[in-house]
Amino acid sequence: MKYIICLFLCLPFGLFAQEENKVVRDSTEVEYIIIEGDSIPHKSIYLDEIMLLDKLAFKNKEDRRRYYILNRKTIKVYPYAKLAADRLNALNTRLKTLTRKRDKKEYARKVQKYIEEEFSEELKKLTKTEGQILVKLIHRQTGITAFDLIKDLRNGWRAFWYNSTAYLFNISLKREYDPENVEEDYLIEDILVRAWQQGRVKLVKSPLNFEYYKLSNKWNTTNKSN
Repeated sequence: MKYIICLFLCLPFGLFAQEENKVVRDSTEVEYIIIEGDSIPHKSIYLDEIMLLDKLAFKNKEDRRRYYILNRKTIKVYPYAKLAADRLNALNTRLKTLTRKRDKKEYARKVQKYIEEEFSEELKKLTKTEGQILVKLIHRQTGITAFDLIKDLRNGWRAFWYNSTAYLFNISLKREYDPENVEEDYLIEDILVRAWQQGRVKLVKSPLNFEYYKLSNKWNTTNKSN
């Protein structure tokens, strides 16, 4: 999994006390809510969005088996994809504050060393299919393919080399996350949304242009017609 490890080395409704207050306006008594720390009275408060998901249904035992295997692999690698996105954002934010090229290089080196010591051994344990799911999830989290991340943060030749090496293991660093046209990617998104609803993962909205409910309607309709 050297090519994936390289990528990580490159990347360097709250709980407010509430009280009710009554305000008289135009002879009509209106109940307002005062939120601590907010000087503006509110007639109502916004609650967290609730997603109603369809019950899982499978055409046969093989589809069920395939889904749950994909579930296990997706939940295993998603934290690494989220880490890649977090590290990329942190790296870009920090680099903007540095003016000297030497300082930028030194900071990036420290980030690489930290990630290498913390995560390299875990990444080496990923299987080929887990590695490919991770590559797609990195694209989901960042909006940029793993190949382009390496190309931007290191150089084009290194990105080409690692992509060629990845092909030996049937993995492409250029692979995009496309839940609208690839059923497996839709199933991955479904797995993430359900895991998020169950509190198993902290799901971050993807910068890619897709909506889960529209995807769900499309794929459910497609599968029923087949």
